[in-house]
Amino acid sequence: MMDGFDLNSALVCEGIIGDGCGGGRVFFVEDETLKTFDPLTKSSTLLLEGIVDALSVSKKACIITISTKSQEIKYDLSLLQQI
Repeated sequence: MMDGFDLNSALVCEGIIGDGCGGGRVFFVEDETLKTFDPLTKSSTLLLEGIVDALSVSKKACIITISTKSQEIKYDLSLLQQI
């Protein structure tokens, strides 16, 4: 548990410091929206809306991958947009 986030949840992942983008932040899907939480500032930022039926979220370097029942969504943190 980190700042109220269950890091074992399939809809939550932690950015690793030094892996490219978003190190130290928590990325999560809530209410059909991809958000990030910065534990230093205690603020959340909306990244992408319209994520229906999310099953899991993961992060590798600057790419966040969200698996849903019907598709795989990729979001590039360096571009701040879906790719």
